[in-house]
Amino acid sequence: MSEREAYHHGALPEALVTAAFEVLDEQGQEKVSVREVARRAGVSAGAPFRHFADRRALLTALADRVLADFEHWQEAQVAAAEAAGGSAMRALGLGFVRYALRHPRRFELVRSRVFTATRDPELREQLDGMDRAFAGLIVADQQAGRLGPGDPELVLLSGQALVYGLAQMIVDGYLPAEKAEELAVQVLDTFRQGIANRPAQ
Repeated sequence: MSEREAYHHGALPEALVTAAFEVLDEQGQEKVSVREVARRAGVSAGAPFRHFADRRALLTALADRVLADFEHWQEAQVAAAEAAGGSAMRALGLGFVRYALRHPRRFELVRSRVFTATRDPELREQLDGMDRAFAGLIVADQQAGRLGPGDPELVLLSGQALVYGLAQMIVDGYLPAEKAEELAVQVLDTFRQGIANRPAQ
């Protein structure tokens, strides 16, 4: 497809994002450049700038896609757990770790765009919606007796800190990848059963 045809059919932005994902998954976000993405998409070096103002805009678009993919992944993990009568919070935590294990470079991209002092304005609404949904799942776990009482937002933050640390330790190679999921299950169960359900002294 020529550049003219790509513009006409509106396919160029999607082709650019697809090419950017290829670079991201192969080499990491440091190697994602507008020039390389244009080369892989088969268009001129200037063509991407009609859709993405700069490299930052391109990376933000990638992060947006990763978050959407991650949200669908988490929904599937939670649905499977709920169908088996399991804990939604446990499924969320395990899903987070599994996603980082399967897509370490996508995890690093999200880490650099989300777990920062200020969230990207373009991602804030999506992230806030995910936080509300996850807090709602914690409330459901509490009502079902799978979690002890407590401020859902604080429980969510505690769980996020736990699984974020686990995921980072896996990506950094501190935890062996072949044992990562088994260790994540054990840590999450320790937190949920031994800590989250323990009455405050």
